Amino acid sequence: MTELTDVRSLGDRIEQLLDGLQATGDRCARERAEELLRLVTELYGAGLARVMEVVDAEAPELARRLAADDLVGSLLLVHDLHPDSVRPFLAAHGGDVELLAIDDHAGAVQLRLLGSCDGCPSSAVTLQHAVQHAIVEAAPEIVRIDVDTPAPDTSVSIALGRKPAVAYDPATGCGAVGP
Repeated sequence: MTELTDVRSLGDRIEQLLDGLQATGDRCARERAEELLRLVTELYGAGLARVMEVVDAEAPELARRLAADDLVGSLLLVHDLHPDSVRPFLAAHGGDVELLAIDDHAGAVQLRLLGSCDGCPSSAVTLQHAVQHAIVEAAPEIVRIDVDTPAPDTSVSIALGRKPAVAYDPATGCGAVGP
């Protein structure tokens, strides 16, 4: 069993435990377990970020080697620390991506692209292709990527204000009386 397979087994076990908590119907216990998992993940992510800052400053080649390692690279991706992450590219174009769902059995992910650079009609397509490429590179087991696109904004802006007073014209009977 390879190191990466062991890590995947650990991830699967975490999901089984969370599913088991969900099945008990004890909402409070499930929420506490999820919060604990989130906090531990944030703690380790902050530590990993600091390690990568030091390594990158002292030995940039080592940072690239760590990012190329399957296990370390996947952790860097999870914590948005990977040097080849698509997020900096998206941010440079005024965008971001949100993971909505993962279907392990179908090998599918559902994403939502957020924002895009103004004045560039192909930017949404460019961002979508960048995200799809990053997913295929990082997770070749994903065979379907569904991208939710927000409905175009068809609202019309209306400025509200006071109607200007119209002087009353006794000859036609039109207009307002008074100011």
